[in-house]
Amino acid sequence: MLLFLNFLKKNKSEYKPKQAALTAPSKPKRTNKQIAARKGELGEYKIDIQLHQLPKTNRHLSDLLIPNPKAKSGYSQIDHVVMTPYAIFVIETKNYQGTIYGGKDRSTWLVNGKFKMMNPFVQNYGHIKALSSLIDEKYHKFFVSMVSFTKRSTFKVDPDYRKIASNELIVYDIELSEFIYRKESVLKIQHKEPLLRESEISTIYHAFLEANILDHRIREEHKSVLKTNATEEKTSSVGTCTVCNKPVSEKVRAYCLSNPTFKGEIYCYEHQKSVRK
Repeated sequence: MLLFLNFLKKNKSEYKPKQAALTAPSKPKRTNKQIAARKGELGEYKIDIQLHQLPKTNRHLSDLLIPNPKAKSGYSQIDHVVMTPYAIFVIETKNYQGTIYGGKDRSTWLVNGKFKMMNPFVQNYGHIKALSSLIDEKYHKFFVSMVSFTKRSTFKVDPDYRKIASNELIVYDIELSEFIYRKESVLKIQHKEPLLRESEISTIYHAFLEANILDHRIREEHKSVLKTNATEEKTSSVGTCTVCNKPVSEKVRAYCLSNPTFKGEIYCYEHQKSVRK
């Protein structure tokens, strides 16, 4: 009897029911491109919320693609346009992370002192010219150029870009509506009556809306041209002196772009000396 009980006890201790696997399936890691795209979407979402909260006297449009014969792709893609009784705000959004170095006299700006980007106000000027061609000339003087960056960036730019009296304003995405309100307040003080009547705002709005190209094929072709141009510019910008066009090493190029003294230009060893003087 004792042997039988020991046998049962042994079998019971050896039996251990299998537990179902509780580990959740791992999620595929997102690529840098997907992460950047997601951050861009969140940035646009923050701006869209602000634009929808503007007064009813204002009208706005987003993601316009309109003809522009002077652009390399033949089109201008405009992130946002806000039409108010006192101004037409054309807004270019940027999703860079880091310190932004730039000035009015520079055709290219720097991100973190290393990576080049086109002066966004030069880019936005092309957008404004394209929009101007769609409306009466008497409205051309009402345009205000705005460039919006996320809070993941820091500005080291011409101070005038932050002065509300300027018609070229650089802002963080979370303060976009604040700067529009402030600019409107200044213009209201300068002008006793609105510069644009409700009917004129409506006319401008519909002119922009009707010019907007929705064809998916054309939009994809436009993106493809921009991507090709960006690749070509990146390749052509590697390793030549601004003064003598002499090839330089990658080390020299990186040194010049990271040194504020050279203001985003590349110089060979000999010409670095002349710039420092």
